[in-house]
Amino acid sequence: MHRVRIFCSGTLLSLWALTTLASSALTGQTAPDFALASNTGSNLRLSEYRGDVVMINFWATWCGPCRQEMPLLDDLYGRYERVGFKLLGVNIDDDAGRALKMIDELGVSFPVLFDEAKDVSRLYQVEAMPVTILVDRAGTVRHVHHGYKPGYEQKYLTEIRSLLRE
Repeated sequence: MHRVRIFCSGTLLSLWALTTLASSALTGQTAPDFALASNTGSNLRLSEYRGDVVMINFWATWCGPCRQEMPLLDDLYGRYERVGFKLLGVNIDDDAGRALKMIDELGVSFPVLFDEAKDVSRLYQVEAMPVTILVDRAGTVRHVHHGYKPGYEQKYLTEIRSLLRE
């Protein structure tokens, strides 16, 4: 078994650059399917969302940009969930309890899945936090974003709207 070290964006810029190249290789590929336990009490499977535009956001409680981004993602989810947009937050902490506490503090309403073993993170080549992936209705990875800075949510909004119109 390999030990995976994941860094918060801004922690290690050279790692971020390597991660950008690796994860971007997913663009245009079928999104790898996965199933994980969620904060809803049930397991959720990505393939169950085929026909919807899906954002997968990999995050951790110790990642400052993740904490900053989550309320903005929740706003996008609230605005577009009724028209075929789904958001799956994938937490990579070793302890789901910390994630549950943070989503409660932030008032997050989108489903959060727990990748404590880091299997899905490895599947998506995630090595820095946060990573946000947009999957189209056919299940194809269309956009991969690394890190978060204020204003990224505008880029997400443009991409979500475009994918919803397809």
